[in-house]
Amino acid sequence: MSGKGSSSYGDYSYSGSGTNDSGNHYCSRDYGNGSNSYHYSNTDGSYYYSNPNGSTYYNSGDGRSTYTSPSGQSYSSTSSSGKK
Repeated sequence: MSGKGSSSYGDYSYSGSGTNDSGNHYCSRDYGNGSNSYHYSNTDGSYYYSNPNGSTYYNSGDGRSTYTSPSGQSYSSTSSSGKK
């Protein structure tokens, strides 16, 4: 993946993407100011985001998710529509 884009964190360029040995897709971005971000999309339906402000977000794919703020505070949620 190549090219440039912009987000709420500023302009970025794609610094890498592909599929790892487990079949999970990843994509990374370089914001040019020392900030980087990446995300994984996993074959089991889960996904993970690491944001340039230091926050992270993980969704298990079955209705559970966890957001961790830049200060390290975690917030979890569970959807009643997930698998039982």
